[in-house]
Amino acid sequence: VLFLQIVHILNMTSAKIVSFLLHPEESLHSLQNRIEFETGISTGNQELLLETGICLDPRKPASQCVIDGVRGWDSYMVYLFDKSKTVYDGPFASRSLSDCVNYIVQDSKIQLPIPQLRKVWAEAVHYVIGLKEDYSRLFQGQRAAMLSLLRYNANLIKMKNNMVSASQQLKAKLEFFHQSIRLDLERYSDQMAYGISSEKMLKAWKEMEEKASQCAQAEDIGYLDEQIMALHTEIVELQKSPYARRQGEVMESLEQRAIDLYKQLKTRPPDHAYSDSTDMVKIIVQTVQSQDRVLKELFGHLSKLLGCKQKIIDLLPEIEVALNNIKEADNSVMQMQGKRQREIWHLLKIACTQSSSRSLVSSSLEGTASTPAATWLPQSSSGNTAPHPLSSLAAPEDGENFADVIRENVNYLELFSSILQEVRQEQSSMMVS
Repeated sequence: VLFLQIVHILNMTSAKIVSFLLHPEESLHSLQNRIEFETGISTGNQELLLETGICLDPRKPASQCVIDGVRGWDSYMVYLFDKSKTVYDGPFASRSLSDCVNYIVQDSKIQLPIPQLRKVWAEAVHYVIGLKEDYSRLFQGQRAAMLSLLRYNANLIKMKNNMVSASQQLKAKLEFFHQSIRLDLERYSDQMAYGISSEKMLKAWKEMEEKASQCAQAEDIGYLDEQIMALHTEIVELQKSPYARRQGEVMESLEQRAIDLYKQLKTRPPDHAYSDSTDMVKIIVQTVQSQDRVLKELFGHLSKLLGCKQKIIDLLPEIEVALNNIKEADNSVMQMQGKRQREIWHLLKIACTQSSSRSLVSSSLEGTASTPAATWLPQSSSGNTAPHPLSSLAAPEDGENFADVIRENVNYLELFSSILQEVRQEQSSMMVS
């Protein structure tokens, strides 16, 4: 018996406790099926919270419900909520009276012998204490719901900060991109008359600018920020509400009065005297009325907590979508920036290649023009005597210089042709890209 594990589930929708004997290594899903059978709440709509507001982990066994502590495992409670409901309005009936207590409540002036009255009043005191404990458990359930709401809110704040940070980064990148592409378009227009031009590339750059303007829509998260701020304000108001604090002072004082009455009756000698139960019945009625009032306030506040929590649950997917849109827009801007920079460097390469080809051609032409004609033309005699008939032919050294010049020019021509062909290929590839 000492090694048995009992879990007590407080159904917050009905204010009733159901207890289960846990089987060895029983899964949480198995326990939820048993809870569904007892309470009618489907496993998909069950939310099981510990006192700390932590939801039970479905990957762990059901024994996680039982926590060893100072109070002992038998007094530990798990709180059951129905996720399909956000309004808990009762009616929540007080615990039923025993027959003997109901007897004096029906007629408080009836006279009973002191020994019998002691037994009846002892049950009456137990009933008053039970009403106060019922409220205390339900208040702990409300507190668990508040702690769970704060955990959701902490997650919401974290996601909001990530969203705001990503939005600011996207905004900065878009501003840089717009300034860069405007400057590139201006400089490109200035050099079109004497430099390199590509209508297809110019059109692609303008399309990039328009696409970047469309990406700016992703950074607009004002509507989400307003909803989050409204939720924060609502949560703060719920935390400040007096109903967020324990309201059982009246019930505690009534409990103490009932105990004092019983002690006074207990000191009376068990003679043949009789007495009525007017004072004790008055305390019972006041305790029931006080419990009705505080439970109405408690469940009204609980409904606001659950409604606020549901708003956060509905808002989290919207923030996820906004974050994904911002990331996609950010990637798109970075890709466009990289593509434009590659195209600029491609233009620079073509310009450098053309400049190099022009310098090669001009240097080859200058070298040809500066070659002395005497090196390959026949030289005349400086004397008055008639030249030798063979003197008009070129010497062997002159013939070799002439052949070298021809080979050099042929090499320059082939190099120039290959450079022009490479430039045409690069221009055509740039037009295709």
